[in-house]
Amino acid sequence: MSTSDAEAQRRVVNRLRRASGQLTALIGAIESGAPCRDVITQLSAVSSALDRAGFAIVSTAMRECLADPERPTSDDGTTAEELERLFLMLA
Repeated sequence: MSTSDAEAQRRVVNRLRRASGQLTALIGAIESGAPCRDVITQLSAVSSALDRAGFAIVSTAMRECLADPERPTSDDGTTAEELERLFLMLA
């Protein structure tokens, strides 16, 4: 794993940890009967954090493909067609 790949992985893990904390707070807010506005705001934050993590993962894989267009797959075996499908799942 290159330094940039390790850095990208670290950023994704940090985003997911943040999302995990936000999700825990969301569950607590619902259980405590927080106002709808607070619940929806927290839900939006969790959703955005997960989306950003997903886009970062796909972006890293796409950069791998662009770095060596002759290779039919990324380092983890994902093909360009699969990357496109995964990207569209997030959109």
